[in-house]
Amino acid sequence: MDEKRLKFKHKIYALLLCSVVFMIVYNYTAWYVSRLEKVPSFVFDFEKYIPFLPWTIIPYMTSGLFFCSVFFFCNTKEQLKVLTQRMLFVTVVAGICFLLFPLKFSLQRPEVNNSIFGYSFQFLTTFDSPFNQAPSLHIVYAFIFWSVFRNLKKWRIFLMIWLVAIGISTLTTYQHHLIDIISGTILAHISFIIFPYQKNNFLYRNFQVANFYFLLGWIIVSVSLLLYKFSHAYWLIFLWMALVMIIVGYQYQKNNIHFLKDNNGNISFFKKIFYFPYSLIYWIFWKFLRKNKRPLEIVDNIYISSKPDKKDLQDFEINKNIFIYDLSSEIEENSEIKEKSTYYSVPFLDIGMLDIHQTKKLVLKITENYHQLPKDGKILIHCTMGYTRSSVIGILVMKNILSLPLDQAITNMKVLNKNAIIHSYIYDFLKKI
Repeated sequence: MDEKRLKFKHKIYALLLCSVVFMIVYNYTAWYVSRLEKVPSFVFDFEKYIPFLPWTIIPYMTSGLFFCSVFFFCNTKEQLKVLTQRMLFVTVVAGICFLLFPLKFSLQRPEVNNSIFGYSFQFLTTFDSPFNQAPSLHIVYAFIFWSVFRNLKKWRIFLMIWLVAIGISTLTTYQHHLIDIISGTILAHISFIIFPYQKNNFLYRNFQVANFYFLLGWIIVSVSLLLYKFSHAYWLIFLWMALVMIIVGYQYQKNNIHFLKDNNGNISFFKKIFYFPYSLIYWIFWKFLRKNKRPLEIVDNIYISSKPDKKDLQDFEINKNIFIYDLSSEIEENSEIKEKSTYYSVPFLDIGMLDIHQTKKLVLKITENYHQLPKDGKILIHCTMGYTRSSVIGILVMKNILSLPLDQAITNMKVLNKNAIIHSYIYDFLKKI
């Protein structure tokens, strides 16, 4: 697709298409549900404490302005295409939800005496609907708007704050219940996963992984609150796990490789406690799903593996002539291995983006150490699971030391390591090194 040929008319077409679909879906579902004899409401008992703030009608009603303008901030055909796909997808899916699970807002809205706000609420009452609640399209659209506005250099922070205000206003104008906001957030992240931006661009890989963590986090939020409503308050403990998943997603967006481990490969006591749900999941995966438990020799005296425990290194006499490069960012190295070997912590986020500069630096360091290895010296490169990170670094080290073409190094790795996973985005990354 020729990115330079994005024209104004393309943006107009996208706006008209999404607007027509929205009006048809929204108005039809509102009309259909209004004819039902009884429409239930779903509200948590603590929602009665949410204050009614008349002035928040202002950000609430600006959602329509964002809807009309967001298409004109797209700079490429792909960006416009993805935005349009997401908008159409969430509108149709939300419409299906409105029909299958009709809900009605249940709290009594106080009278508004202020003339400006009063006219706004009168307009809202006339043209909006008390139905079409979950998922909240205000919330879904706000997330999708941000996926475009976040690329702006000017007004970025202001727009972010305003979109957050739109999200809050859905509650404080007494238009939506909390379940609508949570389900809207879930639907937004589903759209990001189904219609990713620059799917094959390695630089956007972290955003794609982050959306899975965000989605998981919000699903856990909904499960926790539903169990709280229908069972017991102790289920709210799951909100901790949800918060951890959302924060991990944020760390992926920022490519923060040291969000758990410090430069020495240690995890502080506070982080061990806070990130316990995340670390526990990875420990379970490592315990039962890891491959290459025993190190595989890819070049003379250079090995790759998953994170080893003590018994996995029976063929290695652990001493300071054993160089261990730990690529794992999730789990600490075995303390005995760390103390007895020459240990380096060089973390990369699992199935995320590898920094080109950091990767080059690591490969050169391993190559230098290899040429200076003592007679009984060995080098072990490991990640957590033994699928991708250790294989990628292993390919580059093999290519560097043996002076192989990239494709030959990849072929050799696949022959030696049957569990190596080299996705297309990994291959594109390797070609850039």
